[in-house]
Amino acid sequence: MALKCVTFDFGGVIAEEGFREGMRAIALRFGLDPEKTIDMAFRLVFDAKFVEGLCTEKDLWDLFRDRTGITSEDATLREMVLSRFIVRPWMLELVRTLKDRGYIVAMLTDQAGWLKELDGRNPFLHLFDPVLNSGEIGKTKKDPAVFTDLAAATGVKPEEILFVDDNDGNIERAASMGLKTILYRDREGFEREIRGAVNRYV
Repeated sequence: MALKCVTFDFGGVIAEEGFREGMRAIALRFGLDPEKTIDMAFRLVFDAKFVEGLCTEKDLWDLFRDRTGITSEDATLREMVLSRFIVRPWMLELVRTLKDRGYIVAMLTDQAGWLKELDGRNPFLHLFDPVLNSGEIGKTKKDPAVFTDLAAATGVKPEEILFVDDNDGNIERAASMGLKTILYRDREGFEREIRGAVNRYV
């Protein structure tokens, strides 16, 4: 079936994975184990429902400090994370090329309340339509139904969507709902796969 829509994750695909790298930097600065801190932090944002917009950022950092013993203020911790979401210019160029070729280009992300702030630092959201952000729709990519929502928002069938994400679980859930998928690992591999997909499903 023809490919009509390409949908991208934000952190780890359109931009560097700032949350992971920010947590790594925080752990190293305060003498914590980086991998344990990263794993705990990812669990925390989901367990506290921050990604769904049901927990304030202040509450999130309070929980984080309680779990780690770190005493730094919110502003310091959040900047260590947000500054590491570095948008990849070559990705934005690819998005423009896909749009020029007539594809719907969407974003599906669990970025919650940080997405618009990051867009204010280096605009990118204007290139994506629709944008489904967990903090606004109250649903994350851990819920397979979000991929049905994506199909409805784009107006195409699930099998007409190519979904790009850097998380194995998200890719597995998208594929189970009928979407075509690419697991992002690195630029070289991704560029090879996206070229193949676009050429195959024309």
